[in-house]
Amino acid sequence: MTTSQNTSLFPTSADAAPTPPSGAQHVLVHGAHRAVVAEVGAMVREYTVDGRDVLVPFREDEVAPVFNAAVLVPWPNRLRDGRYAVDGRAYQLAVSEPERGTALHGLAAWERWSAVDAAEDAVTLELALPAQKGWPFQLVTRVRYALSDAGLEVMLTTRNAGAGTAPYGVGFHPWLSSGGADLDECTVRLDAATHVTVDDRLLPTGTEPVTGDYDLREARSLAGLDLDDAWVDPLRDADGLSWCLLGCPDGRTPAVWMDGSLDCWQVCSANHIDGYERYGLAAEPMSCVADAFNTGERLVHLAPGDEHTVRWGVTLR
Repeated sequence: MTTSQNTSLFPTSADAAPTPPSGAQHVLVHGAHRAVVAEVGAMVREYTVDGRDVLVPFREDEVAPVFNAAVLVPWPNRLRDGRYAVDGRAYQLAVSEPERGTALHGLAAWERWSAVDAAEDAVTLELALPAQKGWPFQLVTRVRYALSDAGLEVMLTTRNAGAGTAPYGVGFHPWLSSGGADLDECTVRLDAATHVTVDDRLLPTGTEPVTGDYDLREARSLAGLDLDDAWVDPLRDADGLSWCLLGCPDGRTPAVWMDGSLDCWQVCSANHIDGYERYGLAAEPMSCVADAFNTGERLVHLAPGDEHTVRWGVTLR
């Protein structure tokens, strides 16, 4: 007579709670500021000041619906057909946006990032991105989120830990919260002088000086604006910062800034995202615009051992 045995490699408990889709949660607090950074994608799942959302939140038990404040490496935005070449050798990545035939927002947004340092008001997460099909490079990225009276500051450094020079770009995907108002009741201001023109796949075709609906250098109503566009040639204040501001009916203004390490913006009003029309306003600081692996525009060439660092933040005025 034989008896059955539990041969599972995973210890079980009737009381064990399932791991939430967003992974472990890192709660940061500084005075009236509170942020929650999720393990998956190193996403800022919540950021509030005095209980008012600065970024559009998502639930711990759901998959982030629209890359909410995700880290976008080793490229932001879209890569045409998921293809690129380095030193004459062609590579094919998975086409993750089939409706436009592109590889969207890099390889790190759905990975679990490890916490390597934590305090009450700050956390640093790391991702060692391995070589894989279509991506023969090895990168290690660390991102630090820190709260202060000024808001939430983000600093990210990527190091090439492998052999061969890697093409590289970085971006972030925060959605500014309207505080519950329709975007048509809000205003937008963007500090940038040049608009990136695109084709029907939202891939770049050129640039033009800002004019009409794309001239956001002064605050203007979002009513009727349908945006999913990039800008370059950022304008900067006396501190060297470029800003995107969302003016809201409650008198508050959530705002994203980027320093001189980043020089591209993407702004999206979510008009064409099923279920999230007028969801919030994505204000995305980036080091390059879409398809940089193919165009070479603003592309970083990260040699073995080299590092690349960027800095941006978000606040509530």
